[in-house]
Amino acid sequence: MAGLKPGAPTPQSITVHGQSRVLEVGFSDGATFRIPFELMRIYSPSAEVQGHGPGQEVLQTGKRDVELVGLEPVGNYAVQPAFSDGHDTGIYSWDLLYELGANQGDLWAQYERRLAEAGVDRDAPMIDKGGSACSSH
Repeated sequence: MAGLKPGAPTPQSITVHGQSRVLEVGFSDGATFRIPFELMRIYSPSAEVQGHGPGQEVLQTGKRDVELVGLEPVGNYAVQPAFSDGHDTGIYSWDLLYELGANQGDLWAQYERRLAEAGVDRDAPMIDKGGSACSSH
């Protein structure tokens, strides 16, 4: 199946919890993860966030209150969420959702380090390429 490692767990259930802002995913190996929308958004696999190569990642800020406003299937290997800040270009394979769920602690720590290195706050508005605050990215 495209987008999946051979033998990798596949989702058996996906539930959007709007009030607590988490995506709950139950996998075929019995693991269940509650992935915060903010974590999904800051680690979006899109080129807008990841860039087009190593070192080109764009640090995401101001995403604490982001909501999931849509979730569409992509074939039988992924989902494509739409977030309340207008971001809707990331395609999240089952492997990526499992990785986000299983490694939340490490991913949050990595994010905190990147924020500290950049000297910005988690809740700071995004800065567009022109240097001004931007609320839609």
